[in-house]
Amino acid sequence: MTITERERAVDEGLTVTSSRNAKWWYSTFHNVTAMAGAGVLGLPYAMSQLVLVISWVTTLYTLWQMVEMHELVPGKRFDRYHELGQYAFGQKLGLYIVLPQQLVVEVGVNVVYMITGGKSLKKFHEVACNDNCKDIKLSYFIMIFASVNFVLSHLPSISSISGISLAAAVMSLSYSIIVWSASVAKGVQPNVEYGYKSGTTANKVFNFFSALGDMAFAYAGHNVVLEIQATIPSTPEQPSKGPMWRGVIVAYIVVAVCYFPVAIIGFWVFGNEVSDNILIDLEKPTWLITMANLFSFMLSEIYAMPVFDVIETVLVRNLNLTPGFKLRFVTRNLYVARDDKRKNIMSAYSLSS
Repeated sequence: MTITERERAVDEGLTVTSSRNAKWWYSTFHNVTAMAGAGVLGLPYAMSQLVLVISWVTTLYTLWQMVEMHELVPGKRFDRYHELGQYAFGQKLGLYIVLPQQLVVEVGVNVVYMITGGKSLKKFHEVACNDNCKDIKLSYFIMIFASVNFVLSHLPSISSISGISLAAAVMSLSYSIIVWSASVAKGVQPNVEYGYKSGTTANKVFNFFSALGDMAFAYAGHNVVLEIQATIPSTPEQPSKGPMWRGVIVAYIVVAVCYFPVAIIGFWVFGNEVSDNILIDLEKPTWLITMANLFSFMLSEIYAMPVFDVIETVLVRNLNLTPGFKLRFVTRNLYVARDDKRKNIMSAYSLSS
C-alpha cells in the first residue's frame, strides 16, 4: 500500500501521527493516565456490586488484542480506533459504527473529568479555608479547570503531553495511597454489612449497571490505545507492539497498585453503604483529604487529543486546510469552550436534581 507525498505531509501534521519517536515508557504514562484517574474513587462502590479482579484481567486481555491488531496488515498501521473499525466493517460502515461511539466516550470523559476536577478544587478550597472563606460556586472552579485545559490543548501531539501524563500518573498513585490510608485510619464503621445491598429489583438492577459504569470509567484506556501506539516507532524487525506491550504491563501493575487497595479497603471499611465517591465518606485527617482532593484535579488531555485529531483530519482532508498552529488554535479553543459549556450545563443539572 503506497502513501502519496500529500498523505505523508498530512499525517506529519496531525495530532496522532505527527510524532513517532515515543519510548515504551511513554505508553506507560499515557495508559496509567487514561485508566487510573478519578474513576478509582468509585471502585469501592463497584466492589460492593461486582468482582474487580475479573474486570482487571478481562480488560488486560482485550487491550493485548488491540496492541496486536495495530499492525495486523503488513505495511499498514491502524493509528486510530476507527481505522481498525473500517478494516473490519468496510470504509463507510466501519466509520459510522466506530467513530460516533469513540467520540461519545472521549467527549464524555472530558466532560466528566472537568466536573470532577472542579468539584475537587471546590472541596480543596472548602477544607483549606475551614469554613472561614466565602462560598464560591462550583461553576467558577470548573472554569479554572477549563482555563488550564485551554492552555494545554495547544500542545501539538500525544507525544508532547508525555510530561503531563507522567504528572497525572504520579497524582493518581498519590491520591490512591491517601484514600486507602485514610480509610484504614478511619477503621471499620459500626454495623457494616458486606452482603448485597437490599432493595427492590429495580434498585438492584440500577446498582448493578451503575457499578458497570464505574468499571467502564475506571478502565477507559482502550479508547486511546491505538492512538498511543501510533506514537511509537515501528520497523519490520522491531514492531511497535513490543515496546507498547511492555508499557501496558507496567501501566497495569501501577493501575493494580492504585485500584485494588482503594476498592478492597474502601469496601472493608464502609461495606455496601460506601458512596460512589469514597472521598465523600472520608473527612479526617483533614489535611490528608485536602491533599487527595487536590491530587484528583486530573488532566484529561489524553482523551482530548484523539478528538482534536478527528476534527483536524476532517478539516485538512476535506477542506484542504494546512495542519499547524493556526488550525490548532481555532479548532481546539472552540472545542474546549464548547466542552466547558456542556459541563456547566451538566453540573447545574446535577445540583438541581
